Amino acid sequence: MTEFGPESHALMQSHIDEHGFLAWLGVQVESLDPGHLVMRVPYDDKLTNPAIPGREDEGRTVHGGVAAALMDTAGGLAVRSTLSGPLSTGVATIDLNVSYLRPATGDLVATADVVRSGRTIGVAEMTVESQAHGHEQAEVAVGRGSYRIFQD
Repeated sequence: MTEFGPESHALMQSHIDEHGFLAWLGVQVESLDPGHLVMRVPYDDKLTNPAIPGREDEGRTVHGGVAAALMDTAGGLAVRSTLSGPLSTGVATIDLNVSYLRPATGDLVATADVVRSGRTIGVAEMTVESQAHGHEQAEVAVGRGSYRIFQD
């Protein structure tokens, strides 16, 4: 695994900030260690589904695609964090599985842990937590991603 210092967090955040879609979502790196990453997408009405007619009092829920994009990004960056050149090595998603558990009504917080990082393939498991209707913070989605690693 690569050595990580205080500048690694800032480098990973700058990588996200330069990515148009991730910047638009407002993705923030909260913590980073080799093989482990925590990221957040702040709640914003622009990221929600329309309220369900007759159930407007329950509020709007965050679109599931936002959770999937956050999981995919967290998994890929967690795999990158295990490489000797985290931002100079290419990583591409080859498989992503997301299971939705309940609607999200607040910030999304993804945690990614690398299961294995080899020479050409990395695998990570991810969870997303959020405030859910009438509940405290809870898991709203779980998943696993496989990533192709393009190294010299």
